[in-house]
Amino acid sequence: MRDAIVTPEGDRIRWAELPGREPSRVYVHGLGATSPAYFAAVAVHPLLAGHRSLLIDLLGHGISDRPTGFDYTLEAHADALAAALTAAEVADAELIAHSMGGSVAVVLAARHPHLVSRLVLIDSNLDPITPRHGDSGSGGIAAYSEREFLAGGWEAVRDRAGAHWWSTMRLAGREALHRSAVHLTRGTVPTMRELLLDLKIPRTYLLPEADGPFPGADALTEAGVAVVPVPDCGHNIMLDNPDGFARATAAALAA
Repeated sequence: MRDAIVTPEGDRIRWAELPGREPSRVYVHGLGATSPAYFAAVAVHPLLAGHRSLLIDLLGHGISDRPTGFDYTLEAHADALAAALTAAEVADAELIAHSMGGSVAVVLAARHPHLVSRLVLIDSNLDPITPRHGDSGSGGIAAYSEREFLAGGWEAVRDRAGAHWWSTMRLAGREALHRSAVHLTRGTVPTMRELLLDLKIPRTYLLPEADGPFPGADALTEAGVAVVPVPDCGHNIMLDNPDGFARATAAALAA
């Protein structure tokens, strides 16, 4: 395990690292997740193995620190991740990022372009959404005020999340989980989709084939973003279909 201080208060981001050749590959998890658990198997898949790989946990999640004074906006997450990558002497990395992690990766590429050479986004949030009680994911978490969430709303979220997601969600700081969800639903200005459209690096968006046509796919394709459906999977593509994920990601990184 490696780490870097990423805030003036001394908070640390931590990651598991696999040695290998450059360019480095940085794997970034989604809301309430942790990169070693979600990406370890695919990072050593024969189609993806051999590169220096950082399986990194965003601040507030997994093995990283969980400061309660951090605001957990997408921009703050991106800047903290940039500080960690800089400390790790990473530049021109290939970012492979899931769900909220993909949103953070887009913001990172826009704010710190020297750190990112390619993006592979995995069913990532590109647009703001409306929070609603009872929804799964970020929308259901963000429907609570922070006070409500800390006072017991998190228990309802736990019960909806199910055992698999809760196994990693419980590692996240509750303030971190709520604030990250709130800011993910609010998005950025310009939106994550608009930032992605403006980037000039190679970009691929993976989505479950069963979800059908992706909204805005034509505009993404026209801007040079490869939109790639992956069969036999749900939102957690890398866990549901590791071989399909590895094939699609390897093709994206070789394009």
